[in-house]
Amino acid sequence: MPITDKNDGLHRVVLVVALLNLAYFGVEFVVALRIGSVSLFADSVDFLEDASVNVLIMLALTWSLKARSQVGMVLAGILLVPALALLWALWSKFSHPVPPEPFALSITGGGALLVNLSCAFMLARFRSHSGSLTRAAFLSARNDAVANVAIIAIGLVTAFVWRSVWPDVVVGLAIAAMNIDAAREVWTAAREEHKALV
Repeated sequence: MPITDKNDGLHRVVLVVALLNLAYFGVEFVVALRIGSVSLFADSVDFLEDASVNVLIMLALTWSLKARSQVGMVLAGILLVPALALLWALWSKFSHPVPPEPFALSITGGGALLVNLSCAFMLARFRSHSGSLTRAAFLSARNDAVANVAIIAIGLVTAFVWRSVWPDVVVGLAIAAMNIDAAREVWTAAREEHKALV
């Protein structure tokens, strides 16, 4: 199946989005480990997952509708990875219940917000193109931007209101819940596409 002009544009966008996500995964992962933040750790794994999702979308653009719907179901599983990684981070946090450094938390969350807003903006015009694949990428970037606002807020709360591990833990759990909900949406869309082709 030849790549159309719209597919060609989407191909370039998902490549840029994948590279941005991969780059910021490295930044956020290092900061999360240094300051002991559950929410940053969950968000960094989410950046890695987003990079993987966009690489899969780029590869699948020339495949048949049936193959794309099957990849959409795989992507739904990939969206659950940050939730599983969070369980490991929570175990570490409860073993050493020290609040993360709040200003590094907020600044890193702000950088993540800029990356995710840029990605969501680039993907917005393609969100109904190629079915569940681009829907997965757009939902992921949109949800991540919401999570980043929460990360910035908990950094400020930890600095000025409540010096505790709990704001960080609660936002980490919320990030996991958003990924589970996005996985459900993508799975449903992919199943409907698959049923329509059978």
